Amino acid sequence: MNNAPESTTYQRRYDIDWLRVIAIGLLLIYHIAITFQPWGVFIGFITSQHPITALWTPLAMLNVWRIPLLFFVSGMGVSFAMRKRNWKQLIGERAGRILLPFLFGMFFIVPLHFFILQKYYKLDLDYMLNPGHLWFLANIFVYVLVFSPLFFLMMRKENSKTMAFLRKLFSSPAILVGIALVFVAEVLLVNPGSYELYAMTWHGFFLGLLAFFFGFCFVQLENGFWPMLARAKWFTLPLAIGLYIVRITVFQLQPPLYLTSIESNLWIFSVLGFGYRFLNRPGKVLEYLSKAAYPVYIIHMAFLYLSSFFILPMDLPSWVEFILIIFSTFGGCFLVYEFLLRRIPFIGILFGLKASRAR
Repeated sequence: MNNAPESTTYQRRYDIDWLRVIAIGLLLIYHIAITFQPWGVFIGFITSQHPITALWTPLAMLNVWRIPLLFFVSGMGVSFAMRKRNWKQLIGERAGRILLPFLFGMFFIVPLHFFILQKYYKLDLDYMLNPGHLWFLANIFVYVLVFSPLFFLMMRKENSKTMAFLRKLFSSPAILVGIALVFVAEVLLVNPGSYELYAMTWHGFFLGLLAFFFGFCFVQLENGFWPMLARAKWFTLPLAIGLYIVRITVFQLQPPLYLTSIESNLWIFSVLGFGYRFLNRPGKVLEYLSKAAYPVYIIHMAFLYLSSFFILPMDLPSWVEFILIIFSTFGGCFLVYEFLLRRIPFIGILFGLKASRAR
């Protein structure tokens, strides 16, 4: 079928835009904080000689849901995109906005920050071809290819009895238990060494696959789902906090995988519920940040490493280093976005901007 789905109803969900911006912002803070963990160097980060180990307490809470949330939001975004496109247009649009920036970043952006790393530690300079922090973009593009036939079928059957049943199912709090159990099954079957090892692992692939699928369903079957989630947030949030405390105090951050999976989903349900209740509002700040978030994420590691390269040798107090690197990383990213990426169309396209968004 070459025609777009008949349903043209489209109401922008500003809370989902905000959650995407917040998720990417948290990823930047998370990567900056790794610079101040003593083990950061072992995963390819330039690290400070003045670690701030206390940062890992909040980071450990964030680490179990930061990446899954991005996959959920990506699935939601595809649901909205499909309302205005047929399958050829969808694949073409996603290839331009996901696959092209992934390939460009892998060949030109990621090797740049590895070059800075080699220079800082006086290693032999070598070109390193690696997806780096962009690994999940390849996953998302694969998910679009895998799920497109099913997703378009669901949209064409929007008024069927099956879809009516699914909408009713997704309006019940019991669906949250069912979804959590699906993710528990994933970790029990894949059995990763650590729940937080997402990048370029089978665990990260299948976890993202499930999150992407359910993210689409949350929007496509939204009648009753989001109000239910907004009511459930006062139940899911205390449970998430409780499991986090248990993970720290009882298991010293090494709980059974199924407990971490349940905690992860509880955090995500809570974030989505609070977002729906409080963030579904437009604004100039959101309009700007929602366009900037993607290209800023693509370039942020280069600016993080560049900031570390110049600031860490100053031998400043650890918190001063941390604050300076935050400001210089964010500042550098937004300066490049504002004065280069969004103003020169053919460059902006390489970083995931739509042609109409670049001046």
